[in-house]
Amino acid sequence: MPTNDPRPSKAARRDEARQKALELRKEQERKAKRTRILAISGLAVAVLGLGAVIVFIVNQNAAREAQYANVAYGAAQEGVVAPTLDDVETPAAADDNGGIPVSGGTVGDAGDADNTVVSIYFDFMCPYCGQFDQINSADLEALAQTDGVTVLYQPLSFLDEASQGTSYSTRAANALAVVADRSPEHVQKFITALYAKDTQPAEGTEGLTDEEIADLATGVGVPEDVAAAFTDTVQGSYTVQDSDGTTEREGEWRTFAPWVAAAYTSASEQMPGLTTPTILIDGEKWTGDWQTPGVLKAAVEDAAGA
Repeated sequence: MPTNDPRPSKAARRDEARQKALELRKEQERKAKRTRILAISGLAVAVLGLGAVIVFIVNQNAAREAQYANVAYGAAQEGVVAPTLDDVETPAAADDNGGIPVSGGTVGDAGDADNTVVSIYFDFMCPYCGQFDQINSADLEALAQTDGVTVLYQPLSFLDEASQGTSYSTRAANALAVVADRSPEHVQKFITALYAKDTQPAEGTEGLTDEEIADLATGVGVPEDVAAAFTDTVQGSYTVQDSDGTTEREGEWRTFAPWVAAAYTSASEQMPGLTTPTILIDGEKWTGDWQTPGVLKAAVEDAAGA
């Protein structure tokens, strides 16, 4: 027998479809709301995390600046008038022009007036200077033993700004100056230790710590009391030039920081656009291939008639 189950009317079907669409839209809105809440929560967490990172970096930089505030001459403030080489204390083995000469195997000996002089301008954070020393350090030591030749080491500090506030170039150059002053026979070995492949810090990093620099020094024979003096400081006055004129201020810095600053300024004035490494042979810039072992040594020997 036929059942009494009539089909829903057109209006009923339309109402049912509307109800299903309404429920579907509400479910989509609920899902979108949950997604927005999750996104906002995630963004809030990310912002909080970024804020924590920023606070950490700011605190770390402040601590670093405080730790190394007494490294560079005049605290490397803007407008500081650099001293001249005539006005600073010079390491015992250094000359009057900001260099450390080696002749006849003796550090601090400039040799005879007619010696052929090979001058090396370098910064301890310069990566190319590291490559230069790794390739040529043994040849430079041999040249320093050669009659009629003087090797002149000229440390610079122009990459201080590339060591995240630690003034690494000045710290390393000051340490070298202390060695030149109190343990000169270790100067060349100490330079090479600072430039070793597994030692030299990358440009843009904090550089080696003071303790690591001291460890490298004692590792090549520098007495511990000399290495301990790397962080010694002295008091002095310096001049700041600003819009109001010149002002004298008192400061504290590493023992030979004024000498490092004066040597850099002097070299920059004599050779505008100075980069590192720069090699001079008898005062003339040498543009030969220092990346090939033996080429520089041969050029110096040829100039010396050796």
